[in-house]
Amino acid sequence: MRHRPATYLEAEEVRAILARPNPATVEGGRDYALLLFLYNTGARVSEAADLCWSDLQLTAPRLVCLHGKGRKDRLLPLWRDTVAALHRLRMNAQPDRQPHVFLNRRGEALSRDGIAYILRRHVQGATQALPTLDRKRITPHVLRHSCAVALLQSGTDITVIRDYLGHASIATTGRYLSTNLQTKRDALETFWQHAGIRPVRAKAWKPTPNLLAFLDSL
Repeated sequence: MRHRPATYLEAEEVRAILARPNPATVEGGRDYALLLFLYNTGARVSEAADLCWSDLQLTAPRLVCLHGKGRKDRLLPLWRDTVAALHRLRMNAQPDRQPHVFLNRRGEALSRDGIAYILRRHVQGATQALPTLDRKRITPHVLRHSCAVALLQSGTDITVIRDYLGHASIATTGRYLSTNLQTKRDALETFWQHAGIRPVRAKAWKPTPNLLAFLDSL
């Protein structure tokens, strides 16, 4: 069976999109934190929309608890840059009144459509600097694919990626959680080095049909 290539972004394309929001403004800071969070974690758009401040630990060890499908939670490490962006966002937040992290102009939790609109707006702006973006239909789910591809490119085992993206149940014992989180943290560091926000030289990557099928399943 032939699979259509899954749409994903290369690191330079992600960087071009992340360069569009102005972190010095309240709205720009929210947009930057949101887009970086999606790329860092490979979160589903619904997981980002539902994210609350109580799900985040912004001090070491920096992590987030995402609430996935089937009431399956997973812990994921966060880049320092992601934590810094979330810290800036929290300075203007009132968690006691609105527990959600990503809010619209009315102070309500962003909807899935709202998140998609924010991404689309910044993609349109980034297209001026990087015309290749114009040939792709980029949705929040494409950032999830992009996270998976960056992890694959960095040599992370596919079973770790399945767990990272919420395709495997997480054990409840403390010992497993500790080992599991450290494995993800190692994968995240490799991900950062290979396809992080700071420019790096990366080799061309050609996915196999099996990996394309895996991306389609996300």
